[in-house]
Amino acid sequence: MNGGSRLDQNHEVFAKSGRGVPLPPADTPIATTREVGFSNTMLNSAPSNFAAIVTHHYAGEATVTYLFCDFFRCLMTTLILMHAVGSTSVAAEKPNVLFIAIDDLNDWVGCLGGNPQAKTPNIDQLASRGVNFYNAHCASPVCNPSRAALMSGMRSSTTGVYNNSIDWRNQKSGQVNTLNMHFKANGYYVAGAGKIYHESFGRYDDADWDVYYKHRGESGDEGNKGRARGGPPGPAQGESDGVGGIKFAPINANDSDLEDYHIVDYCIEQLQKKHDKPLFLACGIHKPHMPWFVPKKYYDMFPLDSIQLPKVLEDDLSDLPPAGLKMAHPETDHVPMLKSGRWKEAVQGYLAAGAFSDAMVGRLMAAFDKSAYRDNTIIVFWGDHGWHLGEKQHWRKFTLWEEATRAPLFFTVPGTTKAGSVCNRSVDFMSIYPTLCDLCGLSIPSHVEGVSMKPLLVDPKAGWDRPGITTHGYMNHSVRTEKWRYIRYADGGEELYDEVNDPMEWKNLAGKSDLNSIKEQLGKMMPSINVPTPGEKGTIKVPANAEKRKEKKASKTLKGR
Repeated sequence: MNGGSRLDQNHEVFAKSGRGVPLPPADTPIATTREVGFSNTMLNSAPSNFAAIVTHHYAGEATVTYLFCDFFRCLMTTLILMHAVGSTSVAAEKPNVLFIAIDDLNDWVGCLGGNPQAKTPNIDQLASRGVNFYNAHCASPVCNPSRAALMSGMRSSTTGVYNNSIDWRNQKSGQVNTLNMHFKANGYYVAGAGKIYHESFGRYDDADWDVYYKHRGESGDEGNKGRARGGPPGPAQGESDGVGGIKFAPINANDSDLEDYHIVDYCIEQLQKKHDKPLFLACGIHKPHMPWFVPKKYYDMFPLDSIQLPKVLEDDLSDLPPAGLKMAHPETDHVPMLKSGRWKEAVQGYLAAGAFSDAMVGRLMAAFDKSAYRDNTIIVFWGDHGWHLGEKQHWRKFTLWEEATRAPLFFTVPGTTKAGSVCNRSVDFMSIYPTLCDLCGLSIPSHVEGVSMKPLLVDPKAGWDRPGITTHGYMNHSVRTEKWRYIRYADGGEELYDEVNDPMEWKNLAGKSDLNSIKEQLGKMMPSINVPTPGEKGTIKVPANAEKRKEKKASKTLKGR
């Protein structure tokens, strides 16, 4: 229940006789009496000479008890009590959901081991509450298609949403109930803030959300009005802002000068409110998305002379097919970075931006732990995709290699997950939608392409025969199991990596004939539906036999997975 003054828990009013029993003031919200159509005035108009006890509970439940000597009033009050208890118990049956998204956060997180210098204690602590999916992969290594796929439940290969310029709302993904819409339609109070969808194509109307905070001064929520939006802070005039398109610099600013601070503030406000429905709260944090302009104190956490660069082979690209070389395009970012001599500064900037995001997560979780939602809330934490910082001579996302596909995914489910659990099974983010439905007792819509990971939440070592599948562009797919990564491009080019013996993906094994059976089995796991990019049908070269392939999902677990 939102708004209005509140009585303290267990507030009791005792009265002995006569009219005018000192019931709560008329402006005090009493859910039970309003819900069944009675008012304080009606109760005060009862016959005289009765005793009354009024008890109010406002900790996510509402209980009102009246004792009257008059039989009718006793009967009426009993009905009120039964209705109150029934109403609150129904809401209590469904868990709340805290849905946290981080933009461009790769595996440079302490608990994922991507970079030993990463300092993310709050994210690590959050992961330790439940199951850390150590081998989790995005649906697409690009913001818009990744988020559209996760939220709609439909892969980019099904919808044709492959890049940031395609409006997912006008494709198949925009014609179905998205995750937040499905929860809203099933009785949840759905609130959100920040970057959940790619912000160029956000959808924040009443059909999607009950309330949504986009930016300061830009929201239909009453609590958002009056906040003036200012431009993001940056380096002082004349100071360097990075190298080419890779933007980084420490800034003279406070945490509260960045938009993410206010996004978390808004989510904290939602956690401090009492809702008469189960809560679905989405919090989308922007950093470490570029620019890596964060307060200097975060840069100071990573002294420049201590920075370790990613391991890179000079001839790492020599065994790639043409399509792989095109995705790497080292001349765009990596060559200029090497010439600048500022690679360490860029790494420092990403680590600093990650530390800032970690601080925001810490603020959110501290408030959550103090809230009434702590013990009945499912927590989901995910990053939309990874990020290269020179590995394979590439920067940014936009590839099908480990650095771009692997991202954080953590689940905490009261009564189901065990604290400190790690799951090494290969999963992808298409399973988030159906898993939440499964955990919350909601039906899984027929359009949703993923499957529930609940068995892995119960037992992280349970059998699992599905890979992590990532798509980047039409007919470009990667299949990741615990043992292998297999990439096949639209022009038929291939890459195969042994992730156990070659975790850096330095040796492409696709040309080894004795591994053809492995490629065949992995290829059967790739999406069988491949919708061309809108407006580009027939413009992409496809192997002659591509349309004839019947790519059915593999029916057995690969050897060595």
